[in-house]
This record gives sequence, C-alpha cells and structure tokens, in this order.
Amino acid sequence: MADSRRRLPRGFVVIWSTVAVDLIGFGIVLPILPQYAEKFGAGAATIGLLSASFSFMQLLFAPFWGRVSDRIGRKPVILLSLFGTAVGSFLTGRADALWLLFAGRILDGISGASVSVSQAAVADLAAPKDRARYMGLLGAAFGIGFVAGPMIGALGALGGPHVPFYIAAALAFVNGVVAIFRLPETAHGVAGHPKARPEVVAARLREQQAVEDGDAMNKMPNLDGPGLAEPAHFDREVMHEPASDIRTRIFRFIFVSFVAVVAFSGFESTFSLLTKQRFELELAATALLFGGIGILLVAVQGGLVGPVTKRLGEYRTIRFGLAANCVGLLLLAVSFGWVGLILALAILTVGQGLLTPTLSSAIAGLAGNSTGSWLGWQQAAGGLGRVVGPLIAGALFQWAGASWPYVVGSVLALAALALLPRSNGAKEAKGSTSH
Repeated sequence: MADSRRRLPRGFVVIWSTVAVDLIGFGIVLPILPQYAEKFGAGAATIGLLSASFSFMQLLFAPFWGRVSDRIGRKPVILLSLFGTAVGSFLTGRADALWLLFAGRILDGISGASVSVSQAAVADLAAPKDRARYMGLLGAAFGIGFVAGPMIGALGALGGPHVPFYIAAALAFVNGVVAIFRLPETAHGVAGHPKARPEVVAARLREQQAVEDGDAMNKMPNLDGPGLAEPAHFDREVMHEPASDIRTRIFRFIFVSFVAVVAFSGFESTFSLLTKQRFELELAATALLFGGIGILLVAVQGGLVGPVTKRLGEYRTIRFGLAANCVGLLLLAVSFGWVGLILALAILTVGQGLLTPTLSSAIAGLAGNSTGSWLGWQQAAGGLGRVVGPLIAGALFQWAGASWPYVVGSVLALAALALLPRSNGAKEAKGSTSH
C-alpha cells in the first residue's frame, strides 16, 4: 500500500525532469549575467533594468500562457517555452550590442512565464490527496536547478564569457526535442490528450465557457459518466459552492501568495547585508549559507510537503507555513548570535518550503479547468512580489535599520494569516483523507 502511494505516474516524472533541466539552464545564466553585461558598457542601473526586463516579461505573460494552456493544452505551451528559451539564451550569447542583450533577456522572460503551465500539468495528473506532494516535488526541481545551474555556469565560463549562454541554449533545445516525444498532454479535455474523445473535448469547452461566464458550478457538465476520459478536477468539497465564492477564495489565496513573496524576497535581498553587518561574513560565506537554504528547501519540498499536507490538510499547512515565516523573520530581526541565526533560517526555510507548493495546490483545487489561468495569475503576483519586496526591504535596511526589513516581513506574514480564506470545514477536519 505504501509503495502504491509513493509510485509516481510516468507523466509526472517527464514533467519534473523537463522543469529541472529548464531551471538548470536558468541557473547557469543568472549569476554571470551582471558581469557579462558590463562588457557592453552597462552600469549598475542598466544591469538592474536588464534583470527587471526578464522578471517584468514573466509577470506580464504568465496569465496569458496559463490561459492559452487551458485552451490548447499544456504540452504546446511548454514546448514553445523551451524553444523560446533556447533562442533567447543563444541571442544573449551571440549579442554584440546592448540592445541584443535586452532582446535575448526579454524573449527569455516571455518564454519563462510558463512555470505556471508546468504546475497546471502537475495538477492535471494529481489526485487531490497527492496534489500538494506533487507540487512540492516540482518545487524541489526548481531548487535543484538553482543549485546545479550556477556550478555548471561557473565551469562553462572558463571557456569564455559566451559559453554558459550557449550551454543554456543547448540544454533548452535538447530538452524541447526530448519533450516532443516524451512529454504527455495532461489537459484532459483538449484534442491533444491521448484519451480525449469528442464528447470529452466538447464537455470541457462547455465547462471552460461556464467558468468564463461566472457560473461554473451551475453549468458544469457531468463528466463522471461511463466512457469519458477524466472527471473535472475541482476538489469535491467545492463542487457545489457558488462560482463567486470560489473566485473570492482564489483571489485571497493569490493575494496571500503576493504578501508572502514580498516578505521572503525582502529577506533574500538584504540577508547578505545583515550577515556582513552582524557577523562580518564575506560573499563566499554568505553564498554557502544561501546554498544551505537552497538544499533545505529542496529537502522540505521534496520530502515534507506530502506527509505534512496529508496530516494537516492544505489549509492548516498554509497556516503553519505562514506562522513559521512570521517567527523566523522575527528571530532574524533580533540578534541572538549564530545559534539564533541558524534557528531563524531553519524555521523560515521550512515555513517557505511548505507554503509555496501548498498555496499552488490549494488554488489548483479551486480552479477546475481554468487551472492554468489562475496559476498564471499566482505566478504574476509572485513576480510582482519579487519586485516590491526588495524595494521595500532595501529602503528599510538603509533608512530605518538592519532589523526593520524582518520586522515588517514578520508583520506581513501575520497579516497574510489573517487574510487566508476560510476552509471547507469537512476538508479541514479530515485533512487530505476526505478526497
């Protein structure tokens, strides 16, 4: 019985490896881009704009790609993303002028906005009881990409400044070619799904139209009859709730995601300044600490999310994650020496590792056949949070004091707890066993 619970469907393994390889390519580029841009005469402000152009494109296009994937399927969008990333990375490597460098990063940002589509594909495959676990494992793929990518990039840079970008382009291109043959279509109601029949496709289109008309629960077709490919993937606990109530809950989850990202990205952007001020750590030592945080995040998302959500349910896991973030950030605000620092980082990392995939899982459970669209909006909110968080934290660190980014972050995590939508009582009481 335990073995069956641990067995992963082939489709998930392919999606996981696709995301991991894609994120390794992103990790190759990220740390060396600033120094590379300097060769074109870019100053600090221009380099900041270059990095922001990538994030801004992700923020703009994430909802778009999510919506497209709901219409035509996940696989075409993921393939477009992989080949777009290959072209963007190649352009960056071949750039002989600053405008070409911007063009490459903008194209890469547009392509990279499909992270939510991979999450939607995982939600398509997962039964509700396993969805948070699968989202956690996908989060671990992100972590592995960010750990392995910079090491590969550093080795590639020994061959010249252009080489890491060519490596990233080659990885994305090969990944795309392999995905053509191995990546399954997971959106059950689109024509590309191997099990889809005309009546299923038609039913899915009617359901999608019902969602857009704002009356999804009343107009939802019955897809549980014999001969149909798959039932709709709304959580059963919300099947009969009014569409307006479901949308309100999703909006609140997305806003909680935004607030949580603002708090955590503020920590990320100022932590090296904090360690230098309190402990006189240089960049190499701080980088090691960040590496430890990344490894712990991978361990939490890959190993803890599933058991914790099965025990507590999604809503209580989200509350626990936010509470841990609140405590961890508050401990960082007060200097308790090395013991306090390590304890704060451990609590904060566990909280964030549980929070991020479980929020995505909760949104997917409410979104039905608009999963790609809603997860796209969540990704866009996260992108905005990664812009706002460092700006606020940097200003607080400089003008109010080193502790204030973490005090404010802790207050934000506490506010996010208050903003959480109420859970379905039966689901919360029984955890994931009710699915």
